[in-house]
Amino acid sequence: MSTPAPVVRTAPITADTVEAYRGTFAASDPALAAGDPLPAAWEGVFFPFAVPLADLRPDGTPARDGVVPEIDLPRRMYAGETTEFLRPIRLGDEVVQTTSLGSVVDKTGSRGRLTFVDIVREYAVAGEVAVRSVWHDVFLEAADPDAPARAPRPDPSIAAEGEWVEELTPDARQLFRFSALTFNTHLIHYDRAWARDVEGLPDLLVHGPLTRILLMDAARRHTPERVPARLDVRAIAPVLVDRPLRLVGHTAPDGIRVTAVDADDVVLATADITWA
Repeated sequence: MSTPAPVVRTAPITADTVEAYRGTFAASDPALAAGDPLPAAWEGVFFPFAVPLADLRPDGTPARDGVVPEIDLPRRMYAGETTEFLRPIRLGDEVVQTTSLGSVVDKTGSRGRLTFVDIVREYAVAGEVAVRSVWHDVFLEAADPDAPARAPRPDPSIAAEGEWVEELTPDARQLFRFSALTFNTHLIHYDRAWARDVEGLPDLLVHGPLTRILLMDAARRHTPERVPARLDVRAIAPVLVDRPLRLVGHTAPDGIRVTAVDADDVVLATADITWA
């Protein structure tokens, strides 16, 4: 398989997009003025998917985006990321995003074949890279309706020993807005029949790219004096719509860990943030 050439796009960091995210997910944050630094991870709401309808897979995810090769597995999920914050991106900046293909690894798990694909995105301002992000996507076989559900593994100590906890309940309006903001047409976020009957989930899935920002936002609100240098996210279990979600903070030796847990203390995702 030949490696495709990087895809390069240019876009301004506009107040409209920033305010659309803030007003939906971070209303307690102050509005940004021209020249203010963009909060870490908010670069993820810029550069929406730009794939023609004809180049989408049946599940609504890109089949042909010029970067990721076509993969013969029907389901696609965000599995996590590693992101470096090298210098600020500011409101009003013109940003050049370069997207390229990282590693492609085939594996076999307990539920069949999987393909892990790394997508490398660099965000540059005035010729200098400000953010470098490697997202990990996983492609999976069709869900088996007869397969036994994995038993949840609650960990009550996460919330009990947390230094702070934020509580929220993502709803369908917010999922719609995030899909619209990022031009994300993955059916799992807005088509309940698809989520249940095809993906085998109890309900709509909260976007992994949204969960990563919510985790980072929580850390930023509780440590406003610190500057993040790196974000490592691991998606562990589905974050579902209309279900109470707790974001729990624990201080780490060189940063902070934020863990997303549900009402039953099941760990859904983790974010390890390293300070500059």
